[in-house]
Amino acid sequence: MKINKCLFPVAGYGTRFLPATKAIPKEMLPILTKPLIQYGVEEAISAEIYNLALVTNVNKKAIKNYFEAHAEIENSIKGTAKENLLDEVNYISERCDFSYINQEQMLGLGHAINTSKPLIGSDAFAVILPDDLCITQGDTVLMQMSKLHNQYPDSCIVAIEEVPFEEVYKYGIIDGKLIAGSTDVYQVNNMVEKPNKEDAPSNLAIIGRYILTPEIFSVLEKTQPDKNGEIQITDALMTLAKQGKVIAYKFQGKRYDCGSIKGFLAATNYLAKWHNLL
Repeated sequence: MKINKCLFPVAGYGTRFLPATKAIPKEMLPILTKPLIQYGVEEAISAEIYNLALVTNVNKKAIKNYFEAHAEIENSIKGTAKENLLDEVNYISERCDFSYINQEQMLGLGHAINTSKPLIGSDAFAVILPDDLCITQGDTVLMQMSKLHNQYPDSCIVAIEEVPFEEVYKYGIIDGKLIAGSTDVYQVNNMVEKPNKEDAPSNLAIIGRYILTPEIFSVLEKTQPDKNGEIQITDALMTLAKQGKVIAYKFQGKRYDCGSIKGFLAATNYLAKWHNLL
């Protein structure tokens, strides 16, 4: 039942951060001294997941380069006070196996996940969207979800948080009921992708952490594109939810939407204070 693979869909163009993302993948934008992608990879490692699959595109070679050795830099800082600055990323490179596949067209998160099938295989897997930087005081969000997966190995699990009703139009929103005896685990009955405030069944929003069963691939194959021509993971999960196969978990921790400038600045400010830099 242990999750052994984690998927990172990182093919998007990051247009909200133009012009910087014309040359720099948004996942490589730093929060303090570490790029967003590293925070996500560290979260996967915290859950003892070392097989990392990335759905990317041909213009994002910087991500792959980041997790490879750089002899020139390492030689230049060897024996200096800066020698340990690459320890964290080198540790990742030594412990993890990275695999990559290109998403030829940007046709939604569901399409990106389905593109990963050759890398994932036939076991349940985790998904981290690096845009959502999650900070916790104890177990990371993926650690929390992995423990829940042990209780519900045949269900997909989505991480959720309460958002203001004025902001439900930004998210996939669940319709569900608390599982008996629980205060944070919901049996999902339905989902709505980016509803109007008046149409939202709740204010429980799906954020960028998932544990998916391999059944998701066969469902995605049959999922029709939305009005924008994109295949939404929410639509595929809705199919499984109607079969009683989706659990939602209100995680312990704080999420920052680093896909937005406001959230990116808030995360930077929070971590700067945490490290006594402000």
